[in-house]
Amino acid sequence: MTGGNLLPMALLRRKAVVYVRQSTPQQVNGNLESQRRQYELVDVARRWGFRDVEVIDEDLGRSASGAVDRPGFERLVEDLCTGRVGAVLCLEASRLSRNGPDWHRLLELCGQVDARVIDIDGVYDPAKPNDRLLLGMKGSISEFELSVIRARMYEAARQKAQRGELRISVPIGYIWHRDYGLSFDPDIRVQEAIRHIFARFREIGSARQVLIALTAEGMHFPRPSDGKMMVSFDWVPIRYRNVISVLKNPFYAGAYAYGKTEKRTQIVDGRVRKSYGHRKSYDDWGIMLREHHDSYVSWDEFERNQRVLATNAYGKAGGIKSGRGGKAFLAGMLTCGHCGRRLCVVYVGRRIGYHIYRCDRSNLMLARPRCMTTNGARTDVAVMEELLRAVEPLAIDAALEAERMHLEGEAQRRQLVELDLQQARYEASLAERRYAACDPDNRLIAAQLEKSWEATLRRVEACEVRLNERQVRDDAALPNFAGLAHDLKAAWNAPDVDMRFRQRLLRALVKDIVATVENDGQEIELTIHWQGGQHSQVRIRKPKTGEHTKSTPEEAMAIIRSMATRWSDADVAATLNRMGMRTGQGKTWTGHRVSSLRRVHKIEGYRSAGTTGGEWLTMSEAAAKFGVTNHKIRRIVEAGLLPTEQVMPGAPHQIRAADLEKPEIQAAISRKGPCRTQDENQKSLFSAI
Repeated sequence: MTGGNLLPMALLRRKAVVYVRQSTPQQVNGNLESQRRQYELVDVARRWGFRDVEVIDEDLGRSASGAVDRPGFERLVEDLCTGRVGAVLCLEASRLSRNGPDWHRLLELCGQVDARVIDIDGVYDPAKPNDRLLLGMKGSISEFELSVIRARMYEAARQKAQRGELRISVPIGYIWHRDYGLSFDPDIRVQEAIRHIFARFREIGSARQVLIALTAEGMHFPRPSDGKMMVSFDWVPIRYRNVISVLKNPFYAGAYAYGKTEKRTQIVDGRVRKSYGHRKSYDDWGIMLREHHDSYVSWDEFERNQRVLATNAYGKAGGIKSGRGGKAFLAGMLTCGHCGRRLCVVYVGRRIGYHIYRCDRSNLMLARPRCMTTNGARTDVAVMEELLRAVEPLAIDAALEAERMHLEGEAQRRQLVELDLQQARYEASLAERRYAACDPDNRLIAAQLEKSWEATLRRVEACEVRLNERQVRDDAALPNFAGLAHDLKAAWNAPDVDMRFRQRLLRALVKDIVATVENDGQEIELTIHWQGGQHSQVRIRKPKTGEHTKSTPEEAMAIIRSMATRWSDADVAATLNRMGMRTGQGKTWTGHRVSSLRRVHKIEGYRSAGTTGGEWLTMSEAAAKFGVTNHKIRRIVEAGLLPTEQVMPGAPHQIRAADLEKPEIQAAISRKGPCRTQDENQKSLFSAI
């Protein structure tokens, strides 16, 4: 160590390098005194006799622990290797390096090129053993000091976190209060936005579908406008990351978590590089304190949400996925009873086509024959009927619960719109006050404040329109939940009920469905595992060779067979249409279609009354026989005077010709005025007069 002022002239002809470094950006902005002292080393270098002095300060805000790149230090090493550096000046050894490899590499290079190391204590020659020993001790102490400080800080933070007192960053919806600690955000609008996300996920069970529903409602979500302070917010349209971050954060379930991330170390270009912020699984978290603070949902509901989200990941195996719509009602629900794999949905046919369920895994992966294939429409209908049969006893209670949930949901959505309007009016009032307080002569500021005021007024107008639309929907008639309970099939097949809703209901009631082939491939047996632990079985007949799903229903065929010999094809078609029946292709009936179907199935056709000896007459033939209108004959039939026969309710009336010859019938036909029947037990209102 040299304490005097003697340095070789050969060194003074080289340049002196002043190395300036601070560890963090916060130190660069706040610790200005240390920065000033390091820059003053330029004057120290000139007092030692150096004329060429260079300052390297690219490493301001970078740690010297070796975990990050330091371009300034690398440039210093390169200059030392060229032999143009005569001295390296630093405030203390920790400024140059806080890790052993960098420090000793620097000393080795200085000793080889005969450069000096200068700090506030003196001048050191790394080529001399004593100076090298002293510098080595300073570097080791600097590295040890960093380790001690870091361990002390981490341990103090961990001990405080174990008590739940460490003020970690909290998500939107919570704030740290100076006096009473952690609590809900006092902004009611923020609280309701978070609660609404949990409520919608509780109903739908899919984060993506929650986003779609909230977007359709026009919901906005708060975004901090002041960085990490989270005191003021900008309300922007909700995004998927907002929904998923709320659902996956245990903080909303009242859990205080610390140690959720970890650092990872790897070798890059021969140097150690550390990266931070890698998330760990829930089981590996350092500290987890449940019931630490007020929660938006319970811990049981949070765990249930995590299971649902994990199951919904279609890119991963295992579990029943959420309903995604489409034509297939049982997509993701069927399990092959032979190999245990999930059945796939395959669409076949031209144009729109139809879907089938098929076990394809063994064929694709092992080149084995497919375990089974079943028609999708038949399987869907069978499970739907079993599902409706199971829920029918609880239909009334379910209708009342649905009505209650509907009213609560509408009230919550209305409250969100009202809070939006309240916030918009406050912002408009604030913008108005700012504009009024502005100097009118300062047009640059006044014009901008005026634009801001107009923007807030437009937002108020938009919120009022949304509130009026919500009011109109609230004033509309409430859905008839009780009526739906008495006709579940009509409610299930309603046109405004989409497949996603049906799939969600199925997943709420059914845990799994196992399909197996029985009776030498003639039947498909479905074993339904209900959520409560019960089981039921449904058998489906597989179609024969050449049989298709567009065949005419058996009910329609029975009506055609019973009416064909007595009524014309047009009358049969009208009867089928009145009863709401359709052809196998879903079309309405015509006389030509009835005739074609009779010829295919070899059903005997209609024979008129004239060809049967006049034993049976239609209503029109009876009216023509007596020269009256059809309405006259219908009134006599409805009055119960003239007996008729019908194949089924809604079919045409058949009148026996012999009944028309009775005197009372002919008297009723010839009588003028309305046709009334006399009841012997009927008493007159004027009998006492």
